[in-house]
Amino acid sequence: MRSSVLRKRAKNARNELVMLLVASMATVAALTYAVTRGLGTPSASIGLEKTLLIAMVTTAALLASVLVWRSVAVARHLSRRAREEAAELRRTLATAEAIIKAEPQVLLFWDHDHDVQMVADTLTIAGMPATAEGILRFGQWLEPRSAASLKSSLDMLFQDGKSFNIILRTTQSDHVEADGRTTGGRAILRLRDVAGYKRDLARIIDQHHWLARDIRSMRALLNALPMPVWLKTRDGRLTWVNKAYVRAVERVDEDEVLSRQIELMDTRERQKALRVVARGEPFRERMQIVVGTERKAHDIVMLPLEDTIAGAAIDVAAIESAEGKLKEEITAYDRTLEHVATGVAMFDHETRLTFFNNAFLKLWPLDADWLNQRPTAGSVLDKLRERGVLPESANYREWKAKVLDVHDTGATFEDWWLLPDSRIIHVITEQRPHGGVAYVFSDDTERLALESRYNALINVQRETLDSLKEGVAVFAADGRLKLHNSAFAQIWKLSRDALVKNPFIDEIIETTRTLAANDEAWKRIREVATSFFDARPQVAGQVVRLDNSVVDYATTPLPDGAILVTFADVTDSKRYERALVERNEALEVADRIKNQFISHISYELRTPLTAIIGFSDMLVNAYVGPLNAKQREYVEDITSSSKTLLAIIDDILDLATIDAGALDLKLADVDVNKVIDAAIRGIGDRAARADLVIDIGIEDDITTFVADEQRVRQVLYNLLSNAVGFSHPGGTVRVTCWSDASATVFTVEDEGIGIAEQEQERIFERFESHSQGSKHRGTGLGLSISKSLVELHGGTLTLVSKRGQGTQVTARFPHRGRFSALVPHETALSEGSPTQGGVARRAEHGY
Repeated sequence: MRSSVLRKRAKNARNELVMLLVASMATVAALTYAVTRGLGTPSASIGLEKTLLIAMVTTAALLASVLVWRSVAVARHLSRRAREEAAELRRTLATAEAIIKAEPQVLLFWDHDHDVQMVADTLTIAGMPATAEGILRFGQWLEPRSAASLKSSLDMLFQDGKSFNIILRTTQSDHVEADGRTTGGRAILRLRDVAGYKRDLARIIDQHHWLARDIRSMRALLNALPMPVWLKTRDGRLTWVNKAYVRAVERVDEDEVLSRQIELMDTRERQKALRVVARGEPFRERMQIVVGTERKAHDIVMLPLEDTIAGAAIDVAAIESAEGKLKEEITAYDRTLEHVATGVAMFDHETRLTFFNNAFLKLWPLDADWLNQRPTAGSVLDKLRERGVLPESANYREWKAKVLDVHDTGATFEDWWLLPDSRIIHVITEQRPHGGVAYVFSDDTERLALESRYNALINVQRETLDSLKEGVAVFAADGRLKLHNSAFAQIWKLSRDALVKNPFIDEIIETTRTLAANDEAWKRIREVATSFFDARPQVAGQVVRLDNSVVDYATTPLPDGAILVTFADVTDSKRYERALVERNEALEVADRIKNQFISHISYELRTPLTAIIGFSDMLVNAYVGPLNAKQREYVEDITSSSKTLLAIIDDILDLATIDAGALDLKLADVDVNKVIDAAIRGIGDRAARADLVIDIGIEDDITTFVADEQRVRQVLYNLLSNAVGFSHPGGTVRVTCWSDASATVFTVEDEGIGIAEQEQERIFERFESHSQGSKHRGTGLGLSISKSLVELHGGTLTLVSKRGQGTQVTARFPHRGRFSALVPHETALSEGSPTQGGVARRAEHGY
């Protein structure tokens, strides 16, 4: 510090001398210039002044030179002293560094806000970083516990200036002494290798931590055990118990148990155990002790240690229960084996028979009493050979040794024995868990016969598949081809060599890609074949190939997870189908033209018919004058024929409207009695002329239903018109109405000539009219339009008829919403009208 001050003073002196010299020289130069130039005065008058001025300048220059020389001398003296002090400081610094480096250590210090600086780095510890930044990353070279301790100590050093001295453990299991303190506003951390007693102390501290950790871990483990565990002194005093012990004696905590010395065992049992342990022997015995509120069986284990006795009570109640259940299961297992069809014989580690079942006795001709004597496995084989039921062998001794070798080697033996009686016995041995061998004998004679027949059926099935014209392919769940026929290869032009390798479906798709415009069909098949879902859908479709051939395909999932795909070349049938479709379209066009023509002609005929009917009514009503009887008869015939023709035209128009889908129903509540009466009035004259009786039957609880009243009346009128037309004079026509759970039902029944069975199928077709020998002539539209109107309501129209017994037609109108409120029937029953079965009936004559 002092040297730096001297150097600063010397530097300042030199600067002042230089400035003074420069100023002096500048003054002399200025005066000399002024003298030589003159100020415009005569030289004689200024000679003395110049002389004085020059003398003064010279004197000043001399003085300045003296001052410069003096200053230079001072500066040299100060510089020499500064160099001497610097040399002294360097010697002191070298001495200090030598002293610091003499001891292996790392010295770090923090100066105010400056970064950490490393003063010494002579300590070599495995894994310890060489830089200050690396050393400050404690977690990378110190154990977690040591790193946390050093960090917290440094934090307290920086905050409170609290010094520390701790021993740290590195990740390489070395030890380092860390010393931290503050001085002169600086924080210093020194790391040194430990040696001598400190190294021993570090090891003792480590061992202490390990032992403390082990004790804590062990006690935590013992506390987690469900069984009571305790430690005692040699004289029997409790020193530690776990939580299960505290719960077993029903106390609050460990302190209470230890302070009151609460024992788990009874005094007699405890003294018995202590006597055994006192001899240096471990004590183990099963006894009943009270745990909580229950008395259970426990295995008491007490071990003598150096100065301590360790004890534990193992709950074996569950084990005893499990052993009992195991015995029951073994018994049940034996009973089960008694009922299986496979022969079982078990031998112990001495090769003696310990168990055999009934199937074994049935399989081999051996005496049960002899088997109960526990013969050896070799004796059993010898007995079977005496009975002549073992396979023929050229060297029986060698064959027997091979069979019995499993008892010594522990290997598994499997063989098929062909017995002299043509039976085939499958023999398998299995090593038992506790020693011994179990022999399993199964009679595979029938199974092998079935397998042979199955293989024959498979061959027949394959030949059958190859004879099919449809292509058949079966793909496994992994997408690999399992089965196919010749037609499949022909349809998709696949080589037999490629199919024999059971290719994946992707390979088949790639091979057939050139045949079809796209492979969408194969992709759908692949999605179904390789689907992971249990419920796989059935897909079907059609592929139009590039050569214009058409192939239908369909998939069917199989129970084993595979998928069956069928392919059919339908090119020819598609051609026929296309021709039929074109013909059907032509017929539909013709039918549409026909309907349009009929509709047009019907409208054109309706206008003149209306005029004819109107003028006929005028003539009949004598609006233009009276008519004689003959004229009136002619006019009435004209009116009747015109109305009949108008009704036919209306029917044709209705059919055309229905075919066009333009007939709208006007749904409303329909009064059953009114609609029946209105329909009867339409055929009243014809019924009267034929002397027919109209018998009406209506269920009591039905008055209205929802439908189009005009169309219902039209249906009933057509049905009644047919019934009247085909009835014998003086006969009866019955009209009945009732309701069931789904519909309102009308039936019209006559006692006429009936309809032949072969004609009933066509009776609802349009323009089908059969007089059946009666005088009735119809257009053949009544039943057809009635059926259409009923079906338009969502109902059905059915017919039942027998030749010579009459016809019954039933119309069902389904329920639509709620019926209207019941109102009194307008057509009340006349007095004395019979009522049977909840159906009101009335008979009307002579309309």
